[in-house]
Amino acid sequence: MSRDDTRRTLICYDIINDRRRTRVADALSEFGDRVQYSVFVVDISPARLLQVKSRLNKIIEPGEDAILFCDLGRVAELSETKFGYLGKSREVTDNGALIL
Repeated sequence: MSRDDTRRTLICYDIINDRRRTRVADALSEFGDRVQYSVFVVDISPARLLQVKSRLNKIIEPGEDAILFCDLGRVAELSETKFGYLGKSREVTDNGALIL
């Protein structure tokens, strides 16, 4: 799979338990950039995203926690104008590891 097939995904979570929240954040840190406390941006293939979702599902408590996945589109078609900030911003890398 090439970088042209990779999708940028915004992942946001609302986790009540501190331990579970830390485990989710640690897991997502392996795949993408933290852009806010509970928000990550990940460049990932669709197949690999399914694996990440499965891993996260084993961490969370479905009756208490929530994780939102927003597909922002193919990485090859994205521009800098997709993100805007007010206040302190965090960089979204475009040359990071390709997650297949």
